[in-house]
Amino acid sequence: MSNPIVAIIGRQNVGKSTLLNRLAGRPVAITEGLPGTTRDRIFAQVSWQGHHFTIVDTGGLEIRPQSTMAQEINQQVKAALDEADTIIFLVDVKDGVTPIDQEISDRLRKAGKDLLLVANKADNTRLEAEAAEFFELGLGEPLAISAYHGRGTNELLDKITSRLPPPVAAAEVAAIKVAIIGRANVGKSTLLNSLLGEPRAIVDEVPGTTRDALDTPLDFKGQSVLLIDTAGIRRRGRIEKGVERYSVIRALRAIDRADIALLVLDATELVTAQDTHIAGYISQAAKGIVLIVNKWDLIKDLNQAQFSSIIQSRFRFMPYAPVLYVSAKLGPGVDEIMPKVAEVHRERLKRIPTTEVNSMLKAALAAHSPPRKGKKRLNILYATQAEVGPPTFVFFVNDTRLMHFSYQRYLENRLRSSFGFKGTPIRLVFKTRGEQ
Repeated sequence: MSNPIVAIIGRQNVGKSTLLNRLAGRPVAITEGLPGTTRDRIFAQVSWQGHHFTIVDTGGLEIRPQSTMAQEINQQVKAALDEADTIIFLVDVKDGVTPIDQEISDRLRKAGKDLLLVANKADNTRLEAEAAEFFELGLGEPLAISAYHGRGTNELLDKITSRLPPPVAAAEVAAIKVAIIGRANVGKSTLLNSLLGEPRAIVDEVPGTTRDALDTPLDFKGQSVLLIDTAGIRRRGRIEKGVERYSVIRALRAIDRADIALLVLDATELVTAQDTHIAGYISQAAKGIVLIVNKWDLIKDLNQAQFSSIIQSRFRFMPYAPVLYVSAKLGPGVDEIMPKVAEVHRERLKRIPTTEVNSMLKAALAAHSPPRKGKKRLNILYATQAEVGPPTFVFFVNDTRLMHFSYQRYLENRLRSSFGFKGTPIRLVFKTRGEQ
């Protein structure tokens, strides 16, 4: 089941990106630890009180756009309206009700979507009271918040999650769900057809042929697999039509639904910034990954070792990702993909006994002492694996504030060197002793 989509819509300069960062709990536009992956991303995953959803930022809506860019932004907003489950209509309490706000509210009313009217920049009680002016839009009671200062944002999260379906435990599903992801025209549909041995997806030289996510069952040596082909994700500035924006959101839904993503790269274009953007979202979603270097038959001036060095440099935030070199059109290398998918799936479901985890931890602590702040040193008491898919480890410590990200990375590297986990992210959770 994919995460619900919540889109933030409003005119320019009302604080949409600030609200996205606030709800995501981090500055999504500059995410530390994922170089090059989030600089212009407009999507983020949000978790609140057991609920999970995807928040989508949109450009400032203009009623009568003059420039090409403004027209493209309006197409983006229309696509968000079509696809989103809930809409946040963001207005600026300092500016009051503007003619553009009134026209946007008319459009939103006609769209018939679940809607939350949110008045931003209510930085104090006086401005909070002035939010009542927005009743005249006829969209119900406005919720006054300050995205910058965090005022009212917890209440907003409560309102959002109250409208979502109740969270349910993930049911055991026999099929491994595999999303084929990548930029437009890298050969995703050709790869799907090659894996199936039949022309399931329309293949065309024109980029962007696939508009919807296509689900196709496959039996691999008795293991049920669901292959999800998706529209190509283009760079934000190059998504030219509303249907393209629509396809991007559907592709991100496919990643949310999947267990493992096959990220298809075009060998003739090396590694682009957008490839790392997509990988960053897959990593953020904690999905398994296999990097597929397609069109390898067209490469004459590089060998695999040279190309692997490029990949290691560009995808250094996910060194665990296996790489396969294939020609989806001619067939070489394609037969290695499903065995690798099955291997990554096993790694995601691997469970390590607590005694072995703590034996690894003891050796790691002996080899590299934990960090300290002033006279106080981090003390890691014990660790255990709490979940699988992705593997999640809980470390009980004397004070979580003493944990440094570099030592966290060190512990992850020790886990991988001891137990593998090829192709899957690992989640590390740190709790103070006695914390549940």
